[in-house]
Amino acid sequence: MKKIASFTIDHERLLRGIYVSHKDQVGGDVVTTFDIRMKEPNREPAIQQGALHTIEHLAATYLRNDAEWADRIVYWGPMGCQTGNYLLLRGDYTSRDIVDLMRRTFQFIADYEGEIPGAAPKDCGNWLLHDLPMARWEAKKYLTEVLEQISEENLVYP
Repeated sequence: MKKIASFTIDHERLLRGIYVSHKDQVGGDVVTTFDIRMKEPNREPAIQQGALHTIEHLAATYLRNDAEWADRIVYWGPMGCQTGNYLLLRGDYTSRDIVDLMRRTFQFIADYEGEIPGAAPKDCGNWLLHDLPMARWEAKKYLTEVLEQISEENLVYP
């Protein structure tokens, strides 16, 4: 069986960053899938499940309410390896196109206080698996160490 594109990336050299994973034609539209890589695979500890779950809830809520991008958001969700997230956008984009959006998203998460959106038994399939303090810590780390000083090596797959 042929490997899917994301399994052909050299994860031993992959840095934290924003990468175009692939582009698909869906009807008459292009859907761009982004790899929002928060951890260096196999070299840093993965994101703890409760923190990743909270990042998912906060980022999805923020993105679907963003005045500029809301109508282009298709999906935001965690990677199974727990080293980042996938963002799917309607449209043909480069990694550089969404740097400001990701900065705003992760600043929102880093600063967030209060009840986690959708973290109630009637709203979420695992509502007890949340960790806001760690989500905020992970978001701040990614924001300050990667997004605020992003370079080409963090925008193009090795």
